[in-house]
Amino acid sequence: MLRWAALVLLILLIALQLKLWTGEGGMRELASLRQHVAEQQRENERLKARNEALSAEVQDLKEGRDAIEGRARSELGLIKPGETFYQVIEAEPMVKGGPPASSGSAAPAEGSVAHER
Repeated sequence: MLRWAALVLLILLIALQLKLWTGEGGMRELASLRQHVAEQQRENERLKARNEALSAEVQDLKEGRDAIEGRARSELGLIKPGETFYQVIEAEPMVKGGPPASSGSAAPAEGSVAHER
C-alpha cells in the first residue's frame, strides 16, 4: 500500500512539474512575457525621447524668432536683404591613377552660407 501511495505521489509530482514548465501560465510563457515587456519598455523609452525632442522644438518655434529664422534658412535657403549667398561645393576625391571616384557630375554640397555685406 505504501508503494502505491509513493507511486501516485511521484506521478502527481511529475504532472505538476510538467504543467509548471510547459502549461498555460507556466515558466515558458512567463519568460516570453518578460521578454515582450522588456522590448515594449525599450520602444516606450525611444518614443518618449522623440516626443520630448519634438515638444522642445515646438516650444522653441512658438517662443523664438531665431528658431523660425534658422529653420527657414536651412530648409528653404532664405537669406536676409543685404546678404550675399555663398554655396560651398567640395571637390570629389581623386582615385590614384584614374578618373574621379564617381562618374556623375559634381553635386552641390549641403553646406551653404550667407554673409551680410
